[in-house]
Amino acid sequence: MYAARMPATSATQTYRYMRASSMTDTGVLDLQTSGGIAHGAEAARPGTGDAPGNPRFFSGFLAEAEPAAAGLLGLANVAATHYFRRAPSFRDPVVTCDAERLRFESFSACCGVYARLDVLPEAIDGERLARGTTNVDINDALRLSLGRVRGAEPMRLDVGPEALKVTTLDGAVVERKVPLPGRWLRGFAEVQALTARFEPQARLSAVDGLRFLRSLPSGGRASLWAVPAGRSLRLTSRAVPGAVSLPDPARLKELLALLRFGGALTVFGPVLAAGSVPVSSCWLLELPGMRFTLTLSPQATRGFSGEGAALTALLQEESSEDALAVVALLDYEGRIEPEELCERAGLSRERVRAALSMLGSSGRVGFDPVDAAYFHRELPYEAARAMRDNPRLAAAYALCDADLVKTHGDNVRVLSGESDHLVRFTSPNPDAEPISCTCAWWARYQAGRGPCKHTLAALLHRRHVDALEGE
Repeated sequence: MYAARMPATSATQTYRYMRASSMTDTGVLDLQTSGGIAHGAEAARPGTGDAPGNPRFFSGFLAEAEPAAAGLLGLANVAATHYFRRAPSFRDPVVTCDAERLRFESFSACCGVYARLDVLPEAIDGERLARGTTNVDINDALRLSLGRVRGAEPMRLDVGPEALKVTTLDGAVVERKVPLPGRWLRGFAEVQALTARFEPQARLSAVDGLRFLRSLPSGGRASLWAVPAGRSLRLTSRAVPGAVSLPDPARLKELLALLRFGGALTVFGPVLAAGSVPVSSCWLLELPGMRFTLTLSPQATRGFSGEGAALTALLQEESSEDALAVVALLDYEGRIEPEELCERAGLSRERVRAALSMLGSSGRVGFDPVDAAYFHRELPYEAARAMRDNPRLAAAYALCDADLVKTHGDNVRVLSGESDHLVRFTSPNPDAEPISCTCAWWARYQAGRGPCKHTLAALLHRRHVDALEGE
């Protein structure tokens, strides 16, 4: 009847680099890559065994050395930080080389902060040797070197090993193994689902942005709100119309080190009503030819993996074939144009957007709130399984498989443990969104953290019944 799902367990990611990334004496930033997918060039392979390739994506110059180094350092600092307890951990950032730009992404160790550095076409002068996605080595020694870079001259950048230099290594690699919990992988899916609903709420000049960020409290984990006030923002202790949620402002500290480069600060978030609970927000700083973005989870103690924003998309089984058709047409575009996909795939705009949403739930596309557009990437690990095995989704399938979900008029009853929950809908349409559930999760969060397991089970049940009636 239904495909049962089992909860995901932690996996181990192995990073294999031909050598450690470094900043050479002549000022060349040599970033080493590990595995992943590359199109347009062969990957260098250590030795002759079955070790994964090391794609070489780019060789050339970045427009300005100091802001580029500071942006990469900020990204690495986020990846090395746990924002609510001492728990040192580091997972190498992901880099995507597409037809336009280089895009670096990382999550904090606690999965509550997502950082992205977009290196735009105007800052790149060189040869894109391949398109694809992989991990990139930013080690402790390189972080020290990045912190010492000064000057506005162009910086030489190589992303990936040069084949002529690695052929003599005969399998000698730099290897690190790190745990990749499912909750961290699910963060990629959740961030795109959340930011796809964001709108620009405020834009501050570099001077006003610096003044505002310096005024933020440095300690505690208070949930504050930032309200547009003239050319800047003012803080309040509760949500008012037009406010932007700012949970644990100390998580924005990496922006302070970058504001000296004179960029504007733009804030994105959902439209909030008075009395709103804390939600995610996105803070984007413009650098010379680059953008540095921090997206915050609703609480410092709450990682993106538990937000549930991408779960409903995973239930859209009718979109699976459309998603396969759409992803076959993608070629690492920095900005996906839905209208073009509609024409090429022969699908309506609604079906293309549903397909992109499903691809986002497996990490195969991300979302850029500046462009208000999806972008293509292929993660160097199976984030798709981590989302499919989400505990809430697995529990919903288990409830359906155990025949504990029943139609009750226009609504659905779900027997879970000793409790009998009623999931209410606005209409008998199987695609209608649930409006409430009688469980404790719904009472506490409403829909603020995505659907509960009972509403997911109810959606599965209604669509299954509708499919049977249509046969």
